[in-house]
Amino acid sequence: MAGRVEGRVAIVTGGAHGLGRAYCEGLAAEGARVVVADVDVEAATAVASALGRRGAKALPLATDVADEHSAVAMAERTVERFGRIDLLVNNAAVFATIPISRGGIEDISVEEWDRVMAVNLRGVFLASRAVVPTMKRQRSGKIVNVSSGTAFSGSAGRIHYVASKGGVVSFTRTLARELGPFGITVNAIAPGATESEAMGPAERGRLEKRAGERALARVETPADLVGTLLYLASGDSDFVTGQTLVVDGGAVMR
Repeated sequence: MAGRVEGRVAIVTGGAHGLGRAYCEGLAAEGARVVVADVDVEAATAVASALGRRGAKALPLATDVADEHSAVAMAERTVERFGRIDLLVNNAAVFATIPISRGGIEDISVEEWDRVMAVNLRGVFLASRAVVPTMKRQRSGKIVNVSSGTAFSGSAGRIHYVASKGGVVSFTRTLARELGPFGITVNAIAPGATESEAMGPAERGRLEKRAGERALARVETPADLVGTLLYLASGDSDFVTGQTLVVDGGAVMR
């Protein structure tokens, strides 16, 4: 049987680590040709090579989504290699693999606020804008943005991160309205606090403590998000757009 995204071309930003890597692996396992776009090109190359050994077609790209020229080059290289773009997963973010402050509003510098917004919000804008012309020509395509459950619950500390992820939700709804006439869907996934290889002991301890706040009281792993991504990437969700699906084990219910 063919995979759920057999033959489709998928770009995953921040695809070299954590959730991004899990998304790349899940898409490749279901038959997609995957572009692993990441500022960490060595890690992106390692992920692409691992996918290639499993029989998948994968392309690593050095990509800084906060830079307009880098985002455009990402889309152009993808089309040069694979001829089309069927899916963009806007996963790149400043949070786990690039640590940020945990503190009140008075503790966060303007420079750090701007850095988080540059990647987490402007990066979603730039990457989406880069792939839209190709998707419009195809009259098809899917964009999946990665928000956060904290956009709905709020979270003391890291207000810059939470605000950026709230912006992703509004961006998703608006872009879905704009691109619907072209047969392009735009949706978002809002994970809860998720296990990452970059976490230190203190962060992991907070993660385990927060697990008790969920209806499904265990630590969330990257694998928990893959099924939702495949749903939004596949034909199963062709009549779903402008939605944000919270995948956090029942910590946030709305």
